Amino acid sequence: MIIELENVVKKFGRVVALNSINLKIDELEKVALLGPNGAGKTTLVRIISGITKPTSGKVRVFGKDPTRDYDVKRKFGVVSHNSFLYDDLTALENLEFYAKLYNAEYERIDELLEMFELKNRKYDLIKGFSRGMRQRLSIVRALLHNPDLLILDEPTSGLDIEGRKELLNLLSEFNGTLLLTTHTLEEAIELCEKAVIISSGMIVFQGEIDENLEERYLEVVR
Repeated sequence: MIIELENVVKKFGRVVALNSINLKIDELEKVALLGPNGAGKTTLVRIISGITKPTSGKVRVFGKDPTRDYDVKRKFGVVSHNSFLYDDLTALENLEFYAKLYNAEYERIDELLEMFELKNRKYDLIKGFSRGMRQRLSIVRALLHNPDLLILDEPTSGLDIEGRKELLNLLSEFNGTLLLTTHTLEEAIELCEKAVIISSGMIVFQGEIDENLEERYLEVVR
């Protein structure tokens, strides 16, 4: 089991962001996490990636607690609303730092920068990057160490048409486990075989993706 959550609860003061979440994702599964704004998707992704601790419950990624076991983080890549990039470093310096941190091959840096059309900006400071360029570089950073698991929170947000196309093509060829948060049902259908729908902090549907996904989504979210 790659991801396993048991009775996970997350509270912010009196607000219950996640309520008794139970979720299992097997090796090589491609799972779309769907739900309206404010449903708890980003909070769930942050807990799975070890950025945020749950209030209660059990979280295991590759059998480890991602908030305590740093080494397990080398097995997955994350793209979230926080780019995890350093504004006062160049694109290349950011990637070299992460390559060293995750024992990645430096040769992969130029390969990915070229793929996402950032090679000509690798010596530029991040502080001068647009939202779309930051998102592209965040994706490069997440892919740098060839992770076994990709956790992506709305990765196409801020990307132009070409950037979105390149990312979707790359993800369609990704050979690991994928957890994709998206508001676009077409992306879920194209890239994933399983859907998890969350609403008001609770999972309201888990199952295979089929041609009735939109109808089922509207039914359970309403």
